Amino acid sequence: MSVKLSADAAAGGGSVTVRELTRLERIGAHSHIRGLGLDDTLEPRRGGSQGMVGQHRARRAVGVVSRMISEGKIGGRAILLAGKPGTGKTAIAMGLAQQLGEDTPFTTMSGSEVFSLEMSKTEALTQALRKSIGVQILEETEVMEGEVVEIQIDTAFATGDKKKKGMEKKGRLTLCTTDMETVYDLGTKMIDALSKEKVTAGDVITIDKASGKITKLGRSFSRSRDYDAMGSSTRFVQCPEGELQKRKEVVHNVSLHEIDVINSRQQGFLALFAGDTGEIKSEVRE
Repeated sequence: MSVKLSADAAAGGGSVTVRELTRLERIGAHSHIRGLGLDDTLEPRRGGSQGMVGQHRARRAVGVVSRMISEGKIGGRAILLAGKPGTGKTAIAMGLAQQLGEDTPFTTMSGSEVFSLEMSKTEALTQALRKSIGVQILEETEVMEGEVVEIQIDTAFATGDKKKKGMEKKGRLTLCTTDMETVYDLGTKMIDALSKEKVTAGDVITIDKASGKITKLGRSFSRSRDYDAMGSSTRFVQCPEGELQKRKEVVHNVSLHEIDVINSRQQGFLALFAGDTGEIKSEVRE
């Protein structure tokens, strides 16, 4: 289940991009599962697929449920998977969550966890339930999107300020679209950010004007013949059209529990990385 919160789009309109919060995922017994391993006719693929093997009838039945959810024919219902220990119930549940999309929350817990946690059983079950409900929050932001034509970094020189030891860098970045080309001056932070993302000429990037975050979208199709061989992870995209500066809607994917944690702690967003959150007051959730 997911809830989308959005504001009215800008008058000029713009495409919607998805950006999610970085989560730390534990490597466990089911971390390799990426789907139910079914083809278009909901038949299990031979030899195993997407980390799933065996339980063909159960996977086919859950595949029917997945398709009904995707088509909006079912929602807000519970599915009970019954079977002996070790028969793949958790694996099929994980496969269903992955089949519905990477942004679909998946929470697993055992009965022993409910009794071992230092909180009431009602609170433990409530937190598990709210961890499983995703929320999409739309935010409008101004970005610069274009193909990198050239990155020129000037010779670094020592700064005169004694407090700032080291070197200062300056440079220029040339971005273009199909309609225009512009040169931007770069400071030390932007140069370091470009180096961290390993941005080179021919890459298509976006720069968030508010935070300065750089996202590499892929390589431009115009540079597809620069090398004889490329890795399988190389992604080619079209050169952007129109203006370099655009307004886009950015989607943040969070769970209701993460919102509860942020609202219940003074440190706000950083509370998500503090570990055990303890009991959360009902006033916070309301």
